[in-house]
Amino acid sequence: MLTFVEEIVLLALDDKKGKFVDLPPLALDQALAGAALLELAFQNRIDTDLTHLTLVSDKPTGDKMLDPILKEIAKAKDKKDAKHWVGVISADGEKIRDAALAKLVEKGVLKKEEKKILWVIPGRRYPMIQNKEEEEVRKRIRKVVVDGEVPAPRDVVIISLSSACQLLRTVFTDTELLKYSPRIAEVAKMDLIGRAVSKSVAEVQEAVMRAVLYSV
Repeated sequence: MLTFVEEIVLLALDDKKGKFVDLPPLALDQALAGAALLELAFQNRIDTDLTHLTLVSDKPTGDKMLDPILKEIAKAKDKKDAKHWVGVISADGEKIRDAALAKLVEKGVLKKEEKKILWVIPGRRYPMIQNKEEEEVRKRIRKVVVDGEVPAPRDVVIISLSSACQLLRTVFTDTELLKYSPRIAEVAKMDLIGRAVSKSVAEVQEAVMRAVLYSV
């Protein structure tokens, strides 16, 4: 089974180009931060409610990407909410992304291609070797959103995070997104960390828009 972080990375990759699709500023980093937190929650290391994210156990998971995050949460003196931790962890979004890509290559889902652009600038692509893992994620999402299936906990997470960072447009057409937006919102609101990611993404977009307006 892929981790939430790996599933988000697969949805964010353009299958043909092997590059990430365009998303709002910092949206992918924040979604990956939320995915890492939710992976810790599913492994019974943390819990969260409307106001606080709480440490349940500081026992290492054995995952080189998750354990530094767990350690940072464990050493925090004051309890913070999920939105705070999304902001903190997303600062290492590139590191999380690279770690997930490396794991997907190791698992044989992606392959890593190095080449030079204009003979100087190194370029890197991650084309798909087999798309069954990504297709499985897409099918789960569509069954819940389109067919109205009762979502499993992992389905709630992936839909909530994908909705927060506008990744669902890699699964649905614009017409479908409009048609099924009530169902997407209904499922997405079931996950507190996903809601925190959504709020963070909205705040960053608002800040970017204000900066653009002030510069005009």
